[in-house]
Amino acid sequence: MSAQQPPILDHEVTIRNYLQLLARYERLMEISRQLNSTLDLGTLLNRIIKAAVELTDTESASIMLIDPRTGELRFEAALKMSPGAMEALVVPMEGSLAGWVVTHGEPVLVEDTHNEPRWFKNVDDTTGSSTRNLLGVPMIAHSKTIGVVEALNKRNNAPWTEDDVNTLTTLAAQAAIAIENARLFQQSDFISEMVHELRTPLAALKASASLLMRPDLPEHRRKQIVQTMESETDRLTRMTTDFLDLARLESGRTRLETSVFNLNELLLESVDVVRNQAADRHVTISISCDPTLQLEADRGKIKQVLLNLLTNGIKYNKEQGAIFITVTPPNGQDGMVRVEVRDTGRGISPENQKHMFEKFYRVADTAGYTQGTGLGLVIAKRIVEAHGGEMGMESELGVGTAFHFTVPAAPAD
Repeated sequence: MSAQQPPILDHEVTIRNYLQLLARYERLMEISRQLNSTLDLGTLLNRIIKAAVELTDTESASIMLIDPRTGELRFEAALKMSPGAMEALVVPMEGSLAGWVVTHGEPVLVEDTHNEPRWFKNVDDTTGSSTRNLLGVPMIAHSKTIGVVEALNKRNNAPWTEDDVNTLTTLAAQAAIAIENARLFQQSDFISEMVHELRTPLAALKASASLLMRPDLPEHRRKQIVQTMESETDRLTRMTTDFLDLARLESGRTRLETSVFNLNELLLESVDVVRNQAADRHVTISISCDPTLQLEADRGKIKQVLLNLLTNGIKYNKEQGAIFITVTPPNGQDGMVRVEVRDTGRGISPENQKHMFEKFYRVADTAGYTQGTGLGLVIAKRIVEAHGGEMGMESELGVGTAFHFTVPAAPAD
C-alpha cells in the first residue's frame, strides 16, 4: 500500500457520519409530516418537545411562546416541568437566553450555563432541575418570531455540533408554522361553534318580539312572552361569559392567581352559595374533609369548578336526593389532593359519558330539557389541568354520578 493513501479507518468514519446525518434528516422529514397531521395545540406542542429531545440527543426540551396579548414570554410545554410551574414563570426578554433568542432572532448555544450571564436560573430554582448546557433557536412564522425551542443537557456530556443547530433550527421553523395553523383553526372552529349556539336564543328573542307586536295578544300571554325574553337574555349573558372564559383558557391568556388557602372553608362557602337551590329540590349536601387541609391554587378558579359540579349535582339529582363531597389528602410524592362530588341522581348512560367533556354537549335534565351553555364542564376541566391536575367521572344509571378532580396541596412548612 502506498504511503500517500488515506487510512481506511478515516474513510469508514466519514461514511458512518454521513449515514447518521442522512438518517437524522429523514427522521426530521417524518416528524414534519406528523406535525402537520394534527391541529390540536396540546398534542402538537408535546410532539415538538419529544422531537427536539430525540433529534438533538438531549435530556429535556421546552417551548416558550410569546403571549399575543401581553407580549410576555411564557412556557407552554416542557418535558420536565409541571403545568403549575410553567404557569408561574414569566421569562424576561432581558436577562435570559430565551429572551435574547427572541430579540435577535438567532440561535444561541451555551456549553456551560453557570458561566453564562444571560442564563435565567429561576427556571432551575422553580423546577429543582439542573441545566448544564443548552441550545435555543427561534420559532419564526411568516417572518415573525413567535417563541423559542430549547434543547437541554446533551446526553453523556457529548459535545454540541453544527448539525444539532441546523436540525433544531429546521424543526423550530416547521413547528412555528404548525403552531400558527393550529391557533387559527382553534380560533375559527370555536367562533363557528359559538355562532351556531347563539342562533337558538336569538331566534327565540326574534319570535317573541314578533308576537308582542300583535294587537290581539292576551295579557297573560304577553307576560309569558316577556318572561321568555328575560330567560333567553339571561341565557345569552351566561353564554357570552362562558365563551370568554373558555377562549382565555384555551389561548393561554388566563393566568392563575395562586395562593395558599383552607380547602374546607372553600367547600363550606361553595355549599352556602347553592344552599337555596338544593333546598328547592330537598337535596342534602355533606362534606368529608380534613379541616386543616391547605391548597396552593387559584382560589377563585377552584371555587368555579366546585360550583359547577354542585349545581350539576343538584340539577340532575332526584327529589330528596343527596350530594357527598369527599376529599382525599395527598398520597405519595405527587402532592395532589383529590376532590370527589358524588350525587344520587339518575346517572348518565355510557354513550353520554363519552361526550361529557366536549364543548356545547348537554344531557337532558329530569324534565327532558337541556339547560345551560354546555361549556361548564369543559371550563372546569381546563381550570383543573391548568393547575397540573386531572378531572374525570364515573356514573351508573339509576345510582348516580361522581365527578372528581385533583389539585395541588400546599407544601408542608
